Amino acid sequence: MKTLLRIKRGVLPVAFVLGLLMCSTSIAQPQTIAGANTARNPGTPGKPVTIPLTIRLKEAAASELELQNIDLVVSEDGEPQSIISIRGVGTNSPITLAVLIQEDLVPPVGNEIKPLAEFISSLPRGSRVMVGYLRTGSLLVRQKFTVDLDKASKALRPPTGFASSGPYNPYVEVIEALKRFDSQPLGRRAILLVSDGLDISRGVDSSLPGQSIDLSRAVSESQRRGVAIYGFYSPTAAAENNPLLASNAQSSLNYLSSETGGHAYFQGTRAPVSFDPFLKELDMALERQAALTFLSTHLKKGFHKISISSATPGVRVAYPTGYVR
Repeated sequence: MKTLLRIKRGVLPVAFVLGLLMCSTSIAQPQTIAGANTARNPGTPGKPVTIPLTIRLKEAAASELELQNIDLVVSEDGEPQSIISIRGVGTNSPITLAVLIQEDLVPPVGNEIKPLAEFISSLPRGSRVMVGYLRTGSLLVRQKFTVDLDKASKALRPPTGFASSGPYNPYVEVIEALKRFDSQPLGRRAILLVSDGLDISRGVDSSLPGQSIDLSRAVSESQRRGVAIYGFYSPTAAAENNPLLASNAQSSLNYLSSETGGHAYFQGTRAPVSFDPFLKELDMALERQAALTFLSTHLKKGFHKISISSATPGVRVAYPTGYVR
């Protein structure tokens, strides 16, 4: 059975069975498209923008959705835009994924390396995976992007757990990892970030989401490249027993994920007992993630706010809040 995903303002029907499947156009394409069927005025010049999109279904409505149409409306800066394409999702749709682990996390994280390795090995065939560690100095890449999933999974190791090996702050290395996506194929992109999300590089005040300069940069660089970030929270020894720092850290990690179209996962303020619930939820989220390309008619430099809505009952859409041109 199939559900049709119907796009308003330039109708584009696609089949939706745990995902979406169509060709995509790059956010990085330099050419201007003229004469395209834009939402406001055909013939208005525009540039393609690609963003990650995740369809979330309420359990009660999931079975009924097989018989319904899903309507999506994409707006930029308050004006409807035309969707060019959706590159889709599902168990057979490959993804480009960077797995980043902070080096100075508490020892229990070492017990989660095997589940993380199994998660990597179970990704769709053709997926590309990079494994890196956030540490003092710069990003330590244990495995460059590769389609050999077993090789990528074997690159994982427990973090050292030493405070001296911790990063300046996690977001500096996240930005470095994001630049590695520039050489990768277009389509679905994501980062799995295992981190405390804490930035105290400029004092305790910088641990607040709105005060961290590098967190803001990481959000912008992620939005620019169409990379959704999924955060697994785990503390460092220094912050494990500090409720204020833990709260700020989780808020920062949640901000990073929500602003980029991903999701952050927590189990209280201490290290999670197991990553298994996180990995199950992440697997479901990635099965319903797509790379959506729309024609942007706003060509000025600066931040552009994105809004995606659906009138279909039981459907929620996760997406980046915007991007910087």
